[in-house]
Amino acid sequence: MAMRLMRVLVGAIGLLALLLAARIWMAPAMVGANLGLTGLGGLGLATVRADVAGFFGAAGLLALSAAIRNDRGLLTAPLVMLGLALTGRVITVLVDGLSPAQVQPMVVEAVLLVLLALGRRTLAVR
Repeated sequence: MAMRLMRVLVGAIGLLALLLAARIWMAPAMVGANLGLTGLGGLGLATVRADVAGFFGAAGLLALSAAIRNDRGLLTAPLVMLGLALTGRVITVLVDGLSPAQVQPMVVEAVLLVLLALGRRTLAVR
């Protein structure tokens, strides 16, 4: 029962990340603005599409694959990616201070890290 629930949670995380990547590919300026990013010109928009959507796309694809295949090993990369992202946010807080807008993404990343770590412990070894 716990494994099935964890597979559903990990799969939902993966699917939502893939949907966010698709949204960024379709409207990089709008999503970028919501994230505090401004893609200037073609290069800036391409960078938002490549780097930000690529991050969410890769993490989402691996998480969804882990859930479908019941393979905990596929969660290693998304865990590292999210851990590094959260580390970058913590460094920003230490260097530049905390703003209210920074709290929500940090909480979301911390929760996702915990859920994916639980998935890494729960899913099968392949």
